[in-house]
Amino acid sequence: MLSTKLKLNVAAVSALVALAVTSDSALAQKKYDTGATDTEIKIGNIMPYSGPASAYGVIGKIEQAYFKMINDQGGVNGRKINFITYDDGYSPPKTVEQARKLVESDEVLFIFGPLGTASNSAIQKYMNSKQVPQLFVATGATKFGEPKEFPWTMGWQPPYQSESRVYAAHLLKTKPDAKIGILYQNDDFGKDMLKGLKDGLGAKAASMIVAEESYEVSEPTIDSHIVNIKAKGADVFFSFTIPKSSAQSLKKVAELGWKPVYYQSNVGASVGSVLKPAGFENAQGIMSAAYAKDGADAQWDNDEGMKKFYAFLAKYAPDANKADGSVVYGYGQAQTVVQVLKQAGDNLTRENIMKQAASLKDFVPDTLLPGVKINTSATDFYPIQQLQITQFKGEKYELLGEIIDGQLSN
Repeated sequence: MLSTKLKLNVAAVSALVALAVTSDSALAQKKYDTGATDTEIKIGNIMPYSGPASAYGVIGKIEQAYFKMINDQGGVNGRKINFITYDDGYSPPKTVEQARKLVESDEVLFIFGPLGTASNSAIQKYMNSKQVPQLFVATGATKFGEPKEFPWTMGWQPPYQSESRVYAAHLLKTKPDAKIGILYQNDDFGKDMLKGLKDGLGAKAASMIVAEESYEVSEPTIDSHIVNIKAKGADVFFSFTIPKSSAQSLKKVAELGWKPVYYQSNVGASVGSVLKPAGFENAQGIMSAAYAKDGADAQWDNDEGMKKFYAFLAKYAPDANKADGSVVYGYGQAQTVVQVLKQAGDNLTRENIMKQAASLKDFVPDTLLPGVKINTSATDFYPIQQLQITQFKGEKYELLGEIIDGQLSN
């Protein structure tokens, strides 16, 4: 009898040991840093919901709506996304304040998609010293794709220098005798666009560029700069500007009766938030470069990716303007970060978030142009580097030529 009881006890102990080992194994598979639990992933965000770049605020609203859709579908690997987004008014000191709040008070796992070159510059060293991902920043400045110096910071959209190199290649092919006038924002955004253009023009830059004017984002109007550029005899105009200044440029060029070949940087080329307010009649023929589909262009009505985008808007953001490039941008950016979270699985450490962000292979969000793919690696922190020249006709952009790779090396 004693022998039987002993056998039973041994069996029971063995079962408990096996259960404990199994439980330990299961626990070992789950790794969390601050901001992640079995049920939640806390993500921070900083946007200019007010101030001179408030037109971009819709990006944060679309991202919030996208994460709500994901949560309604059960979340990511069973966890709901808690998206905490703050306004910085496009003011770098305020960005610093909000970043500290998100990291130290809200204790987010990472900050995703903070917008603006100066804003992200202000928090880059802080985020890297804290070893908290500053992931998919909403700016194309090249300084946000340098993994050796800043391993916790990564961009998302094409680098500005890649974009303006594409413009240079197009101009040299179509108008090699151009007299170029340039308006650029006096910060890393504008200077990156200017550098890329000059690099792309090469030795011809010195003779082709007849006027350069920089403006401060705080200036109420850029009209005087346009007048100065026209007076220098430019017949090609590059507007390296953000939405408010982009719309002013279009209006002033039209008011002066000036008819240059007109290139508008992608960040200020939205149909809904720039061209329509400036007047479609003033935007005819202007060129830009795109990597994403135009949400208002009927050519995408039967596109499988855009069908998902339109269904999302109908249910989660019915008041959003599908013609606004920022709406398309927010969706694609949010879809990319969800992919990173999916790849991260149950290893939700900050280190693994960056590792997965740097391990994207031919990922194609619903809203990117055919042929444009997201690829990253431990030495390539520029997810998108392909663009296509576009020209505005009627009430939409038309794609010109082929996809061009503006590859930059880290």
